[in-house]
Amino acid sequence: MTSLHIATTDDLTRLLPMVAAYHAEEGIPSDEAHLTAALTPLLEGTPLGVAYLIGPRRSPVGYIVISFGYSVELGGIDGMIDEFWIRPPVRGRGMGMDVLLGLVPALAGHGLCGLSLEVDRDNTRAQRLYNRAGFRLRDKYSLMTRVLR
Repeated sequence: MTSLHIATTDDLTRLLPMVAAYHAEEGIPSDEAHLTAALTPLLEGTPLGVAYLIGPRRSPVGYIVISFGYSVELGGIDGMIDEFWIRPPVRGRGMGMDVLLGLVPALAGHGLCGLSLEVDRDNTRAQRLYNRAGFRLRDKYSLMTRVLR
């Protein structure tokens, strides 16, 4: 089983380069100041989300960020995988599946009723991983976002 560690403020220097690499890979504009401001509340323990380091704490190979919300439809607290990234050289070794299969029951055990994510329409590799982990496209629904800043 792939190890997961809840990231704290002590992990910011390990987390920042991975998040920057993910954003560069996905073409998401960001800079260190923005990332630091976005990650700090998670690392300080906000109840709105959590960041996990994947692999050894001192030299993680990836991270996953989950934000929390509420769904009347699902019957309670739900989660959204906001970002999930594993270093390219270690992809394809089952770590992503380990992370998902380990987190889902743990999150359910803490009261989550559902877990959602978004995936690039062209990223068939990630889609296969998420399908194997039990995620499904919802009939009739598409995620829509309005950026407020």
